Amino acid sequence: MQIITDDMPFPDVSLATKEGLLAIGGSLTVDRLIEAYSAGIFPWFEIDEPILWWSPDPRFVLFPEKLKISKSMKKLLKQNDFKLSIDKAFKTVVKQCSMVSRIGQSGTWITPKMIMVYNELFERGMAHSVEVWRNDELVGGLYGVDLGNGVFCGESMFSHVSNASKFGFISFIRQSEYKLIDCQVYTKHLESLGAEFLPRTKFLRYLQR
Repeated sequence: MQIITDDMPFPDVSLATKEGLLAIGGSLTVDRLIEAYSAGIFPWFEIDEPILWWSPDPRFVLFPEKLKISKSMKKLLKQNDFKLSIDKAFKTVVKQCSMVSRIGQSGTWITPKMIMVYNELFERGMAHSVEVWRNDELVGGLYGVDLGNGVFCGESMFSHVSNASKFGFISFIRQSEYKLIDCQVYTKHLESLGAEFLPRTKFLRYLQR
């Protein structure tokens, strides 16, 4: 793990700690984020911390062809309870994700500065949102980064009603042409949908395609 400044390149990801922490410091800009994601690195920190840059090994990913859909979700997908849209309310989705209370975190890692930078990524066509609606009300969604290499780097999701974000995630994957979904770190929820660990070296090959 190294301390870095804005004019320094990121260290080689092989230098990350066992937990995946690679570097500390610098600032959040669109160009810096693009550099990071292209190298298999992502920011993850709380509002009162310096910027922490991560590159875990192994990486938690989902291959779309291995997506697992439970019987109850298959039934829900056939119903007309939810409606899906893409990139219709990006700023709102990110804001809603920033307000989600998460176990083990005292605050949000989606800081005002981070919201601003991801909004700029969206304006450049390098970030996307998925919205889930019920009766014209936004009840769930997710967002992530797309560098045009066939990998969607999922960032965060929210849900105001049961299964809304899961509906959005599954529907988005089924209709997309991504080769790999980067889930970054392990969660039991994503594992239930088919996510698995992939050695970092193999993950980086997907980024370089």
